[in-house]
Amino acid sequence: MDFDPRDVDSRDNDGYGLDRECGHRGDSNHDRDWDDWMQPAGRDRDGGAREPGRGPGESRQTDSDRYGYDTRDETRGPEREREGRERDSREAFRRDVRLPRGAAREIVRHRDREYTLRGSESRTLATVGAFRVVSSRDLRDSRHRELDPRSGDLRHLREQGLVETVRVPGTREHAVVLTKEGRRLLEHHRNRERDGHQTFYDGLRRERELEHDIHVYRAYEHEADRLRDEHARIERVILDYQLKSEYQRWLHERDRDRDNYDGHPDRTTEEIRDWAYEHDLPYFDDEVHFPDLRIEYELDGRLDHVDVEVITQHYRGAHAASVARSGFKGFRGSSARVGGAPFDPDYAEELWH
Repeated sequence: MDFDPRDVDSRDNDGYGLDRECGHRGDSNHDRDWDDWMQPAGRDRDGGAREPGRGPGESRQTDSDRYGYDTRDETRGPEREREGRERDSREAFRRDVRLPRGAAREIVRHRDREYTLRGSESRTLATVGAFRVVSSRDLRDSRHRELDPRSGDLRHLREQGLVETVRVPGTREHAVVLTKEGRRLLEHHRNRERDGHQTFYDGLRRERELEHDIHVYRAYEHEADRLRDEHARIERVILDYQLKSEYQRWLHERDRDRDNYDGHPDRTTEEIRDWAYEHDLPYFDDEVHFPDLRIEYELDGRLDHVDVEVITQHYRGAHAASVARSGFKGFRGSSARVGGAPFDPDYAEELWH
């Protein structure tokens, strides 16, 4: 995605009209989810006391139990393998966050509040935070069921004030974002000993580009499958506005000391080109060009990255030409609009040839 100075906005973390279409206790097919929510966190299902922050029978748990999946899945063959791969693609985001990973909900404290989370809910918080916005259709609970804003994990997170949802205009999809409290919870429980940690975001940033932005996570999933086939370990993801923000800070870091500042940065073309080269970003047409998504990974002991651009039906003319020239990997993002025309894959192919 080409750099646009308008993308740098001091309102970056402000939300936009998020809806609260939450389900209710009376939903006929949600009784078990409601029972899970109402189960006191300090006791197990047999009524026995449980230490805060510890699931029942933790001393007997296997690694599989702690990561929130059922060891009985061992017999499920290809389906289990597929589900395991999808879970794994999200583990990178909560790797350095000390939150519950088991199937039972546990107490989590932050400031003067207590929350209850299970492993799949911790994973949802970290995944949504890493991408800022993710469709509920792309998130899964501990039984690998698609999340619904009205029930289960997503309703539980909403009722605790950790996430909010917004309907993607013209579609039946709901986008999920962290609240400020949701991001603060992740940050509070972060392991800060590791360099290059995953950045987390809250709130919507570009409501007009919401349909485009939910495809960024899908682009990640597509590339994550390929990287795992090559036995790569995903370290973190970097979004376009993180790269652009870093660029803007560098671009203007000398301006604050200039008495004659006229709105133009005190950087030469050569300096900008060198900055782009150091950050492995293309520079042409007098601009630095940024991908929608950068995936950093380790393979055979070497750190590397892949840059990805989401291609939609709106890519035309000079914008399409610059995307093709950038060298970014393209991901075809189809439209989910009700009654809208599907994205033409033949046109996407033209972008890269």
